[in-house]
Amino acid sequence: MKTMRAFLIGIFTVFCGLTVAKAQDVYLSIPENNIFNRSEFTSLPTRVMVNANRTNWDYAFFGLAPIAPTFTSVSGPAFTHATSSFTLPSSTLLWQLESMGGQLPSTGFSGSLPGFQSFSTSAVRWFEPPGSIIFGGGFNKGNINFTFKIPGAQFAANAYRAGNYSMDILQNYNDFTPRNFKTILVIPASVRWLTTSLTKYIEISSLNDYRITGTRVFSLDNAEIAHTVDFNLWAKAAANIQFTSSKGVPGTRSIANIKLGSNGSSLTTKALSSTFQNFSAANFSVVAGNRNSFTPELYISAEDFRNFFFEAGTYTFELNFNAASTDNSINSLQNTAVQVKVLPRSEITIPSSGRNVNFNFNTAAQYTNGQSQIIPGQIVLSNNESFELYVKSDENYFKKGGLQTDINSNILQIGVDGSSVNVPLSKTPQKILFNGTPILDRELNIRYTIQPSSAQSLVGKENTTYSINVYYSFTAI
Repeated sequence: MKTMRAFLIGIFTVFCGLTVAKAQDVYLSIPENNIFNRSEFTSLPTRVMVNANRTNWDYAFFGLAPIAPTFTSVSGPAFTHATSSFTLPSSTLLWQLESMGGQLPSTGFSGSLPGFQSFSTSAVRWFEPPGSIIFGGGFNKGNINFTFKIPGAQFAANAYRAGNYSMDILQNYNDFTPRNFKTILVIPASVRWLTTSLTKYIEISSLNDYRITGTRVFSLDNAEIAHTVDFNLWAKAAANIQFTSSKGVPGTRSIANIKLGSNGSSLTTKALSSTFQNFSAANFSVVAGNRNSFTPELYISAEDFRNFFFEAGTYTFELNFNAASTDNSINSLQNTAVQVKVLPRSEITIPSSGRNVNFNFNTAAQYTNGQSQIIPGQIVLSNNESFELYVKSDENYFKKGGLQTDINSNILQIGVDGSSVNVPLSKTPQKILFNGTPILDRELNIRYTIQPSSAQSLVGKENTTYSINVYYSFTAI
């Protein structure tokens, strides 16, 4: 019985000894700045193993062939993500021995320290001991530290998704602990705007912009977002666009007149509102290089553009963007102040069919009663400010064959059809349209009148052609 008890105690002691050794995994936290900027990551010296007993390498074949220390991946050729099927190639992480017990081991006459290398499913030597025990090199007891790095090119070539990527490593020296460990890359969850375009200035300098029949498109330039999680793009703006006319008069326009979309299929197109809306056509997934870029665009229908954005002045609003992870746990905000400036523009055109107005005096009735003509659509007006329309002549007298006569220009009266205003023509501009509001391509019928008294003053004049030039002009109010 005593012998059996001792045997049982011996087994218990051995079992307890086996439970003392505990795997020490290597965690490498990769800063988001390195990922997003694609800049090389280099770790501080990191303890991978501990050597409590050894001071020399193992040698075989009578001490003439060194046994090199090695690492072998026993979980496959790639780092695997803890919660998804995503992987990173073994080449993403490079490593090199930094010290053993505080300093590099001796290389003797023929040993060497390999450069940075990556894990493999085949054994990879992390130190080359001297070729013979006679010329051997030793090392200190203590921590076995390595330096790890990820080259910038790896950040550009691979997709680093938030979470832990791990690889199981086996090392071949019994006295170095642990024999098995995981190398784990810790990727933080982050979303960050890389573009910082805080203003967008749009200038409208031609009335032809309002004659286009298609939807107006204004690019907000390229947007680039770096991220390690899938995200959606949300956007909103204040309910009203602030407007200040070219004369300093304030006003508003509804933000619903503007739609947001993108050049391509990244965003759905819909009207802006004062509450955040998800504009993503689909989740922006983590891709190689950890960046997504797209070009937001503003859309205004041709009709709305003419109706609400024609008046000269400045239209301003702020777009609020929010790149938020699909679970809404993290986000990144970006505001863009949009300013649309419409420059004052005016235009008077006279169709070729209305360039000549002819009065013929051939009968007594025409001298007695005078004459009046209305020229339909003689003037086409465009003015994006409040205005007044004036008319004048180039001389105060009609001409005959290029020479001045005694027929005064004021025998001819001019007005806009439908208005009671009739002004006598003179070199001094006379107002014929009051308080005109911004208009585009408005046709005016112009009324020309020679009153009976003026017509009678022409009796006895030489039968020939008398002419005078008439000019129309704007004055902004």
